Amino acid sequence: MTTVTPATSTAAAVQTTAQQQLSGNFNTFLTLLTTQLQNQDPLSPMDSNQFTQQLVEFSGVEQQINTNDNLKSLINLAQGRSASDAVNYLGKIATITNGNAALSNGQAAWSYSLGSQSSATMLTVTDSTGRVVYVTPGETAAGTHNFTWNGQDNGGNQLPDGVYTLNVTPQSADGSAISTSVASSGVVNEINLTGSEPMLMIGPMAVPMSQIAAVDG
Repeated sequence: MTTVTPATSTAAAVQTTAQQQLSGNFNTFLTLLTTQLQNQDPLSPMDSNQFTQQLVEFSGVEQQINTNDNLKSLINLAQGRSASDAVNYLGKIATITNGNAALSNGQAAWSYSLGSQSSATMLTVTDSTGRVVYVTPGETAAGTHNFTWNGQDNGGNQLPDGVYTLNVTPQSADGSAISTSVASSGVVNEINLTGSEPMLMIGPMAVPMSQIAAVDG
């Protein structure tokens, strides 16, 4: 079942607070200027240069308020467009290349590529805290390989569903570096709009739209 989590107004609340503070400064400035004009000495009026400078400051604050209003409108439009774009991912297979994958129902799957032949390859799975939970030898041939993990640590204990990361460490016979890449794919079954950026949910894994490398289906 695909769902969309309703958005909250976190960013809008921050903008509203900033707007209220700026408007408060504007009103305070206007009150001070009016009071100064009302109480100035008729025999020694305010210096014209000083008065002009205050009017310039007054105008600058007013323009800043208007600019903030316009920026707020643009941000709201952009967020609305991002949410609309995110919904288009529902039910599609998304690929990410940051090494993360979702362990769901006791299974997580990755693909990894070796730029050249290795003499030995080590696959290390870490949890969301960076703790190593599983280590196993990997393929040594150059090219792309698939790796499916059953969610058990090296002691045979079943680990909870969540986000896990695969690290690939190849060793070459001559000690030279071997390029690697890791990818995982999954069906987007939910869109979370509660933050400042839409998050695509692949099982328990939240993925920003900016990290999606490919979409299929």
